[in-house]
Amino acid sequence: MLSEKPGSIPDALAVDLEKIVEYAPHSIVSREIVKNKSGTLTVFAFDAGQGLSEHTAPFDAVVQVLDGEAEVIIDKKKLNVKKGETVIMPANVPHAVNAMERFKMQLVMIKG
Repeated sequence: MLSEKPGSIPDALAVDLEKIVEYAPHSIVSREIVKNKSGTLTVFAFDAGQGLSEHTAPFDAVVQVLDGEAEVIIDKKKLNVKKGETVIMPANVPHAVNAMERFKMQLVMIKG
């Protein structure tokens, strides 16, 4: 039997992650899709001008841009990333995200 946990997407169903979250004015919207001992998968929608201030995480993370364009800063190195591009943010390295325009991203945190 297929299961659907709160906040997740149903097992064995093809979905368009870009449509999982909607933009909201002056906000960042997120939806955690998967959370288990190995890591998390979260989809974010950033309105233009929004961002995540510099911080570190104890695990490697993979960002894939689903829509729009953003500036990702990793250890003071600025990267402009757009739809279809992926960036790896290494564990324990300072990083930040700034929305150059409205954009959506998938964030996979790898704990294992």
